[in-house]
Amino acid sequence: MATIRLTAAQAMVRYLSNQMTEDRGRFLEGAWAIFGHGNVAGLGEALYHAGDSFPTWRGHNEQTMAHTAIAFAKQLRRRRAMMVTSSIGPGALNMVTAAGVAHVNRLPVLFVPGDVFANRGPDPVLQQIEDFEDGTVSVNDCFRPVSRYFDRISRPEHLLTALPRAMATLTDPAQCGPVTLSFCQDVQAEAYDWPEAFFAPRVWYQRRIRPDHGELHRVAQAIKAAKHPLIVAGGGVHYSDACENLRHFAEEHTIAVVETQAGKSALPWDHPLNLGPVGVTGAECANTACAGADLVLGVGTRFQDFTTGSWTVFNKDTTLVSLNVNAYDAAKHGALPLQSDARSGLTELALELSGYDGHAPDPELKAEWFAKVDPLTDAPSDGNALPTDQQVIGAVQRASGPDTVVMCAAGTMPGELHKLWKAARPGAYHMEYGFSCMGYEIAGAVGIKMAQPDRDVICMLGDGSYMMANSELATAAAMGIRITLVITDNRGYGCINRLQMGCGGAEFNNLLDHSSAADTNIDFAAHAASMGAAAVHVGSIAELEDALHRAKAATGPFVVVIDTDPYPSTPHGGHWWDVAVPEVAERAEVNAARKVYETALDQRNRGS
Repeated sequence: MATIRLTAAQAMVRYLSNQMTEDRGRFLEGAWAIFGHGNVAGLGEALYHAGDSFPTWRGHNEQTMAHTAIAFAKQLRRRRAMMVTSSIGPGALNMVTAAGVAHVNRLPVLFVPGDVFANRGPDPVLQQIEDFEDGTVSVNDCFRPVSRYFDRISRPEHLLTALPRAMATLTDPAQCGPVTLSFCQDVQAEAYDWPEAFFAPRVWYQRRIRPDHGELHRVAQAIKAAKHPLIVAGGGVHYSDACENLRHFAEEHTIAVVETQAGKSALPWDHPLNLGPVGVTGAECANTACAGADLVLGVGTRFQDFTTGSWTVFNKDTTLVSLNVNAYDAAKHGALPLQSDARSGLTELALELSGYDGHAPDPELKAEWFAKVDPLTDAPSDGNALPTDQQVIGAVQRASGPDTVVMCAAGTMPGELHKLWKAARPGAYHMEYGFSCMGYEIAGAVGIKMAQPDRDVICMLGDGSYMMANSELATAAAMGIRITLVITDNRGYGCINRLQMGCGGAEFNNLLDHSSAADTNIDFAAHAASMGAAAVHVGSIAELEDALHRAKAATGPFVVVIDTDPYPSTPHGGHWWDVAVPEVAERAEVNAARKVYETALDQRNRGS
């Protein structure tokens, strides 16, 4: 058997550079890296010599560079991914939050944090956490609950089994998620005689799980018995490239569709069967349809609480069906399961339902919804009033085109965009709302643009998210990545402030004016400019629209800052969300809110 002598780190990089997609491109596009003593000598040297065969990009924060990798994979529907490496200790722990984002959203990322010495000779090394009861533990064990596959590489030959297992997880539609290979730093530098065959190029094909015949028959019979079925489209529709299949299925059987945050843009916003966003941040037409449905077919959705209104959106007698590639998701809440890839499942279910015709939604419901919300996005007539988030969305919508991708993750904007944004094509709406991770936005916008360079990427975020993680704006500037940031400065955490007030609480510690940071005044445009972005602060919606048109000619990141009113939100649509209110409080408003909460709980428990 022919062998080649390489260090473990060199072997890892060589193996990963030869793992291909069906179109013969690299599955792992390259590596994001911040080096430290746990990975610079081993992986750093290996990545340097890999050059363009496995390119390396430098981030400014371990968490945010991982967010970039996550957004890259999400926008490409999990067909490609990236590796992210850090040193041990704080560098590794910074990536744990990002691993949570990838895990919740079922997205492939390869995390390779450096680890302590396998030989334990110099223990404890710099940044090593010592467990007083377990000598095998390091901080990297924190990755275990947020990884779909975890392995500790404490001998070079461990890679012979660990790397194929990692790739199998990253490319498996049902088990897809983050993989962590905790790489002991001394092992990275150890040499081993590797079989040359281990590095032969391999193509990883997209597995399409077909439905079990029994499950398919039972689901088909349930749908045939329904008079008012409804489809809830989730992120799995995008991941399986099933948007066209969903459209054909809905049209052939006349079944209305509502969209989760992850599923939005699966159908064009103006498709007559698309009733729009569902749940807590949903449209009245969509939630009304949910309440009247006698069968709900979830396609690629986790049925998260925002989707289900904490399980109050659907009627108690509604039959719940879950078409999902993952058995865990398919069986949630006693659903009638149909474990299958979304595209295969819809295709075969359509054959089983031949001749079945559902119930066309009342077009007036959708017309009434837009008659209510469209005026909210118009430019304000009062030029002296602070703009609302809805008006900002309207300006961005008017400046957008067929290639625009609007993206966000946390704060006020996800709810407002879910209700108000009109997504014309699949992939035009990118929302990280599984983890709703503040700080995902700017880094995520970079990842989207790297995934699809021809798309016009507009990142919408509040001042709170900007302050949480803005370092990759400098990365975008250095790499000449053209993204547009619209920063709505409402002086704090406006979304949570409204939730606090809605639960009867006093305004406290959310808006800057109600916190210890009341004297804070930040020039966000100047800050963005200092990192290399073109940046401007605008004073009106008209100026915002003008700036957005100028952004199209930018060669790098373009930042527009606008002051907004922290209090208004779209008054229409929406649904109850279970946020526990204190049973006992000195504040009368909290006690009143508790009574409302108890009534809502009672109604849910009774199924009314």
